[in-house]
Amino acid sequence: MFKRRQFDELKERIGEPRNKIQVISGPRQVGKSTLVKQVLQEVTIPHLLLSADNVQPSNTTWIGEMWNTARSRMKMQRASEYLLVIDEVHKIDNWSEAVKKEWDADTFADVNIKVVLLGSSRLLLKDGLTESLAGRYELIRMPHWSYSEMNEAFGIDIDHYIFFGGYPGGVNFMKSEARWRRYVKDSIIAPAIERDILMTKFVYKPELMRQLFELGCTYSGEEISLTKLLGQLQDAGNVTTLANYLTTLDESRLLCGMHKYAADNARKYNSIPKMMVYNTALLSALSGITFAKTFTTPKVWGRWVETAVGAHLLNMADELDFRLYYWRERNDEVDFIIEHNRRCIAIEVKSGRRTTNNGMKVFAQRFTPLHTLIVGSGGIPIEEFLSADLESLLED
Repeated sequence: MFKRRQFDELKERIGEPRNKIQVISGPRQVGKSTLVKQVLQEVTIPHLLLSADNVQPSNTTWIGEMWNTARSRMKMQRASEYLLVIDEVHKIDNWSEAVKKEWDADTFADVNIKVVLLGSSRLLLKDGLTESLAGRYELIRMPHWSYSEMNEAFGIDIDHYIFFGGYPGGVNFMKSEARWRRYVKDSIIAPAIERDILMTKFVYKPELMRQLFELGCTYSGEEISLTKLLGQLQDAGNVTTLANYLTTLDESRLLCGMHKYAADNARKYNSIPKMMVYNTALLSALSGITFAKTFTTPKVWGRWVETAVGAHLLNMADELDFRLYYWRERNDEVDFIIEHNRRCIAIEVKSGRRTTNNGMKVFAQRFTPLHTLIVGSGGIPIEEFLSADLESLLED
C-alpha cells in the first residue's frame, strides 16, 4: 500500500521520548486514518487505537475512561511506554479539556503514554488545540494529494490529475464522470460544509455559505470582487459576511480568496480576491463540464492548468511556511507570487489561456524577485513543476 510522506514523520515522532501530543491535521478524504494504521503496523510500541465516531457527543467522560484503559493495559503488560491513538476525537464535546486533563496528569505522574489525535474536521481540531492544548502538541500536516503521489499510487497521468484532482477515494469512479461527481459532492463537499463548518462555526446564513462555496469554486483562477459575487447570490448578505465565510472556507482547505501582492499589507488585504480551490476536483465537480470538453477547449483547459498549479502551491504553503498571492497592474499580471522571508518568487502559468502579457517583466522591475518562473508552454513543463521540490526554490 502506498505510504504518504507523513508516514515517516509520524513513525519517527512516535519513536521519540514523550514530549508533545501528535495531532494529524488535514482536510477530508486525504488518508489520515489510513496513515495511522500503516504506522501502527510497523511500530513495536504497544498501543490502543480508538474511534469516537459512534460515541455520543455528550459523553464527556469517554476520553478519561479510555485513557484509564490505556494506563491499565500498560501496567498489565509491564510496558515502559504505551501509545494511545484517538480518531474522530473532535466529536466529543469539550474534547480538548478532557485531553489536557489526562495528558497533564500523566506528565505529573511520569506515566509514559504517548498520544496521537486525529479527526475529519480540521476546523474542530484547530479550535480545540488553540483553546486548551497550547504548548502541548505538534501538528503533522496532511494536505491534498499531490500529482506525484497520485501518479505513483494509482498511475494517474498529468491531464487526468489536472481535471480529477487529488482525492484517492475517487480514483475508482473516474471512468464514470457522473458517478465521480456524486462521490465528490456527497462524500467530500456535503460533509465538509454540513459537519465541519456549520457544526463548528456560527454561520448566520448557512445557505449563503453553501452558495458562496459553490460559486467560488466555479470561479477558480478568476479575480472577482465580493460585491460582484454578492450580486450573483440569492441569499442577501453583505461583503463583510462573505469575507468571513471565505476565510472559514480557506481554513477548511477548500477554497481560498488569494490577495493581490503589494508592498504594504493594507493594499494586500483590501484587494479584489482571486478565487482558488485547494483541489481541482472541486472545480471540476461543480462546473459540470466534462473532461473531454475541458481538455479540447484551450481557454478552458488553461484555467484548469492554472488552478492545478495554484492548488499545488496552496497545499505546500502550510508545510513550507510561505504566503501565496497574485499580482496585477492594469493589463499586466503574474499568476502567483510566493512570499517567504521577505523575498518573493514570481510564477507565470503559460497554457494558451492568454496571449501577450508583460506582467513578469514589469513585476521583476518593480519588486526584484528572488526567482521568476514560467510554468507550461516555453518554460518548465507542468508535470515537472508539480513534481518538483519547492523547498529548494525558497533557498537564497
